[in-house]
Amino acid sequence: MTQHDDILALVIDKIRTTINEDWILDYEIGMDTQFNEDLEIESIEFVKIANAIQQHYGQGLNIAAWLSGKTINELIGLNVGTLVDYIASHVKA
Repeated sequence: MTQHDDILALVIDKIRTTINEDWILDYEIGMDTQFNEDLEIESIEFVKIANAIQQHYGQGLNIAAWLSGKTINELIGLNVGTLVDYIASHVKA
């Protein structure tokens, strides 16, 4: 397994734990899955997911600051892969 695979698995786990609804357990989540369009995640749910990821990796990872530099269109189109790539670029293997 690569670092990206490990991070993707963690992100998927945090999404499923945070949403905590039956349908999410069987929903196939991959790098192209969009938070807004595919998962219909509300901003408060995304904050919870981001906080859970930051707790796992520590304070060196600042997802909120990273998101603050995005345009509204980038935020609406944000997918799991973009988040995984950001995490991978900021954590050590």
